[in-house]
Amino acid sequence: MAEERSNGGLASVDSMEFRWVYHQDEEGSEIYNHGNHGGDSTLRDSDDEDNTGQRLIRTGPRIDSFDVDALEVPGAQRNDYEDVTLGRRIILTFQTLGVVFGDVGTSPLYTFSVMFSKAPVEANEDVLGALSLVLYTLILIPLIKYVLIVLWANDDGEGGTFALYSLICRHAKASLLPNQLPSDARISSFRLKVPSPELERSLKIKERLETSLTLKKLLLMLVLAGTSMVIADGVVTPAMSVISAVSGLKIGVSGVTQEHVVMISVAFLIILFSVQKYGTSKVGLIVGPALFIWFCCLGGIGIYNLVKYDTHVLRAFNPVHIYYFFKRNSTSAWYSLGGCLLCATGSEAMFADLCYFSVRSVQLTFVFLVLPCLLLGYLGQAAYLIANHGNTTQAFFSSVPSGAFWPVFLIANVAALIASRAMTTATFSCIKQSTALGCFPRLKIIHTSRKFMGQIYIPVMNWFLLALTLVLVCTISSVYEIGNAYGIAELGVMMMSTILVTLVMLLIWQIRILIVLSFAIIFLGLELTFFSSVLWSVGDGSWIILVFAIVIFLIMYIWNYGSKLKYETEVEQKMSMDLLRELGPNLGTVRAPGIGLLYNELAKGVPAIFGHFLSTLPAMHSMIIFVCIKYVPVPVVPQSERFLFRRVCPKSYHIFRCIARYGYKDVRKENHQTFEQLLIESLEKFIRREAQERLLESDGHEDSDSEEHSFSKDLIAPYQSVYPLGVPLLSDFKEMTNSFSEASTSDEQSETSLHDAEQSLEKELSFIRKAKECGVVYLLGHGNIRARKDSWFIKKLVINYFYAFLRKNCRRGVANLSVPHSQLMQVGMTYMV
Repeated sequence: MAEERSNGGLASVDSMEFRWVYHQDEEGSEIYNHGNHGGDSTLRDSDDEDNTGQRLIRTGPRIDSFDVDALEVPGAQRNDYEDVTLGRRIILTFQTLGVVFGDVGTSPLYTFSVMFSKAPVEANEDVLGALSLVLYTLILIPLIKYVLIVLWANDDGEGGTFALYSLICRHAKASLLPNQLPSDARISSFRLKVPSPELERSLKIKERLETSLTLKKLLLMLVLAGTSMVIADGVVTPAMSVISAVSGLKIGVSGVTQEHVVMISVAFLIILFSVQKYGTSKVGLIVGPALFIWFCCLGGIGIYNLVKYDTHVLRAFNPVHIYYFFKRNSTSAWYSLGGCLLCATGSEAMFADLCYFSVRSVQLTFVFLVLPCLLLGYLGQAAYLIANHGNTTQAFFSSVPSGAFWPVFLIANVAALIASRAMTTATFSCIKQSTALGCFPRLKIIHTSRKFMGQIYIPVMNWFLLALTLVLVCTISSVYEIGNAYGIAELGVMMMSTILVTLVMLLIWQIRILIVLSFAIIFLGLELTFFSSVLWSVGDGSWIILVFAIVIFLIMYIWNYGSKLKYETEVEQKMSMDLLRELGPNLGTVRAPGIGLLYNELAKGVPAIFGHFLSTLPAMHSMIIFVCIKYVPVPVVPQSERFLFRRVCPKSYHIFRCIARYGYKDVRKENHQTFEQLLIESLEKFIRREAQERLLESDGHEDSDSEEHSFSKDLIAPYQSVYPLGVPLLSDFKEMTNSFSEASTSDEQSETSLHDAEQSLEKELSFIRKAKECGVVYLLGHGNIRARKDSWFIKKLVINYFYAFLRKNCRRGVANLSVPHSQLMQVGMTYMV
């Protein structure tokens, strides 16, 4: 049951287990595989929605082929740690501490100090009330909401706001970019839903979400708002954690001023962001034991203070003290809610950093180590404050025994640096996910681990975050003001996660409506209450973080808006198949030996940029392959299911279309030679299967009407316009479990002789090999977009300036393949939108 919930309530199957697949009940029944048996890399793609009845059948075990991207089998990319040794589990625990829990673990450094700056301590009841608030905030938000509920809403081990969005888009066509194909749902990473009594309600929500453009835009804006808050959190977390830890010098050394604290904090932050490039697993293993010592210190100091000062603070587990706290302090208590929330900071990092570790390892580490130590730490501070009402400014360091001050100070600063890394790595993960799903400009991404594909480093964002963090520290040096900014960023992410997980519960988990409403009302109401408190103090300097989040939101929205307009325009202006047929096999020019890989973003049709190549170049390559690099809303696409082929025009034209499909977690680490080799091998497999199908077709239907074998099929474009592909529908091979790409019409009659068929096959394969030997050239089109003259002013401003600036400065897609300049050929084209 837990395994099912870890995938959003879907049936979870391992790559070596039996699989459930759709069986198409129609003449010449077609099996759509959710696992590619035998490692073939060509799947039949039907661009039309299937209107015939479908049923589930069980297939044999799936055997994965090699995965060049991961340098190992695809299953190894998932976060499955069940079969590891005891030593590996211990190492994993330390890594989990070092990466996931640094943020929430350093919250005792500043929580009480910020709370009591808003509501000063006047009696012991104030301390008990504040402690009770902290205890129940820890139990409700990090434990119940995130550890016990939200972590299960992961997308095949991937966490974060965009992972939730991807999960929703996989079960409902909620993406604004109209490049979805029915074949996407046949990737093995798509999981089948388990029927439930709430299925009808789920289908109604799915239909409503797919048909409403307003709901799609609202969903996207919620996701972008949540992601912008995560990135803002990546700025404020290092500032808050480091400056709080360094402030302990004021207790240990007399004469240390706030200016000294700021200077030392700046030095620490520069060092922190400089070592970010060394990778999560390496640094996580090094700093994991340090954070383990930190949690032990929290627990030990807490127990010491409880025994020495007052064990009666345990009464704070009675929530009635919260009522007394608000009754005594009223408005001041409400102001202090922003400080109270700081005890739960890092909760979102647990979810966003989930890609590095398994759900179970995060849950067990939190429940049995992190949470008990945090509770003891807060209880000990409260016991100390009951006896020392005047030491609330530095509550944590004042409560440390004098003999242990310097060791604790040292480990506290190390823990603060670790906490900063935790949120930075979460920021990198969110940016990579949003880039893959078309919501963030492309940036250079470095993968710091060959074993764990989710561990990444983004140099540009790393230095950008450092610069903004330094500005924040130097501008707002007060811990209390930074704490308020911290609360704004955290609450923004939390509220968006609550809304998205509620939608996941309704659409995917399909659980009872009473449970869904309880989750939404309790946690969204709680977070809105906290949010009202921090917004009231936004004028004290924390508005800077709101401005930064709004800027990031606008960048993401403009990029998505411009990309959507560009894709829609390319669909409208695609080349007519009739025009290609009129040009003939030579395309109206000379066909020179070699292979031309024309990169484009269209998943259907012939891109208009191809016409520019024909009209600009005196010769065209003897073989043309339209290559579309497409990201689908799944974490990983196995290498065996990477390429999807079909012919364009008759066989004599030697034109193919290839869709190279990647998940948002996939690593495009192959160089251009490896990519070419994989693509050509997949093309040869496609041609062999095509020839085999033609031979079987001619053997099995000798007396049938020839029209059954040569009619064309119309494809439905995203705007419901119909355009012909001139592709025959081959008879389906019942004994095969794989389905393959559509084959094109051929003016030649079907081969009836096995010898003639083999001769034709070898002739085409020989043609491909000779073309490959003559060289591969990458044909790239710079498709710029400009707003039409009659467009409204805001659209012109956004498209002609903002989007154009982002597109000019983002990373080119072909850069990931490291193609030499000698193999590049580029033509520019401007689309008016």
